[in-house]
Amino acid sequence: MKTIAEAIKKTERPVKVLQFGEGNFLRAFVDWIIDLLNEKGGFNGSVMMVQPLAKGMGDMINDQNGLYTTVLRGMRDGKPAEDFRAVTSVAGCINPYSDYDAFIAQAENPDLRFIISNTTEAGIAYHEGDKLDDKPQVSFPGKVTAFLYHRFRHFNGAADKGIIAIPCELIDKNGDNLRKIVFRYAEEWGLEKEFIEWLTSACDFCNSLVDRIVPGYPRAEADAICEKLGYKDNLLDSAELFLLWVIECHGKFHDDELPTAKAGVNVIWTDDMSFYRTRKVRILNGAHTMSVLAAYQTGLNTVEECIKSDLIFPMMKRGLFEEIIPSMDGDKAQLEEYANDVLVRFANPFIVHLLLSISLNSVSKYKTRDLPSLLGYMEKFGKLPAVLTFSLAALISFYEGTEADGTYLNGRRGEETYKISDSPEVLAKFAGLYKASYADNADKAAKIAKAVLSESAWWGQDLTAVPGLEAAIAAHLESIWTKGMAETIKGL
Repeated sequence: MKTIAEAIKKTERPVKVLQFGEGNFLRAFVDWIIDLLNEKGGFNGSVMMVQPLAKGMGDMINDQNGLYTTVLRGMRDGKPAEDFRAVTSVAGCINPYSDYDAFIAQAENPDLRFIISNTTEAGIAYHEGDKLDDKPQVSFPGKVTAFLYHRFRHFNGAADKGIIAIPCELIDKNGDNLRKIVFRYAEEWGLEKEFIEWLTSACDFCNSLVDRIVPGYPRAEADAICEKLGYKDNLLDSAELFLLWVIECHGKFHDDELPTAKAGVNVIWTDDMSFYRTRKVRILNGAHTMSVLAAYQTGLNTVEECIKSDLIFPMMKRGLFEEIIPSMDGDKAQLEEYANDVLVRFANPFIVHLLLSISLNSVSKYKTRDLPSLLGYMEKFGKLPAVLTFSLAALISFYEGTEADGTYLNGRRGEETYKISDSPEVLAKFAGLYKASYADNADKAAKIAKAVLSESAWWGQDLTAVPGLEAAIAAHLESIWTKGMAETIKGL
């Protein structure tokens, strides 16, 4: 069988997008959109990926000449639908950890116009100690600052060589936060005021919201799909049909340069994305993070199994309709309609969305997706929301691991080992807590609950100060470790 690089001819186009992130989501979302813009919108541009971590998928992407196939599945007009697309919009992938010069050289590209990113919720963060002459800087914003400064100097501050940054990380005001950290580095590094003025006048940092469920590589079906396609593709990327991208700009929309309307893509350009963001992050993403860690510990492996489960689905539905939505402001009927649509999307029989894929960086995800609902519910009703509280205990239980394996901790589910993936600081904290000795499950639960909830750097506040939360988490943990996860859920 031919490889995709042998079977698909790719038109070489100028690189107009620098993309920090090479994972499944961006490939089935942004790069898929750029492919449509080339086909239908006259964009005539390609994407150069930048690997945000030292280990990643860059070699695999380059081995396939940037080519891969998206497999979109779902219901359309009441009937099953399946769309295949050989995506040709990716020029390649650079690893700045092994080839920093190739990365910084992209700043000299006169055609470059956009920076897009998805470095997880933990990616847009300041790292003390990053310096301009680091190769590369530790943080994503540090890399962006160094990149933009090189571009500013190379083009002598030309106004038409500014960059439009559209981060896709699921944090509130992602563009504003990236901009703030970039400006902080510029000032700390003592960069000239003309550069800061160029950042202000020639560059734009947009906030954005992404919405598409992307399970990624369809491992169980990969061989059959490749047989159907007639070529071997090691980077198959499965996703649902639904897509929404909301882009919030300051002063000027950029749909003239990114012609999404011409291509018929569901992109909303707006000056206020608050409603869309709150609805999506707290309902769709919140339902995921609230449910999947507990579900995995009961033996389930996919979101579809959660929807079919007599144990997990009632818990998910209760958390959505009795806790998350009541904690929010806005039209209740609209929020409930969106939540019902989300449950239908979760039940998509064509999407195999692995719970372990969703578990990546769950600490920062809980802070962004579920903690606002928990605290909002407390403020409105003066009591803890049962499911959201329990889900935080399920997170702590899921992170039980002491053996490090590179960037992971090894957790145990029965006889199986699973990978716990998060920032090194988070993993080190949990490993230390679970290596310690305790008198019994009650002692272990009380001490670990207190230690985790008091990590203000994780949650943005000391959660032991939330009335009743520490005791409730400790009680749930003791139950999980004594009775098991399933029995604890039944006890809710």
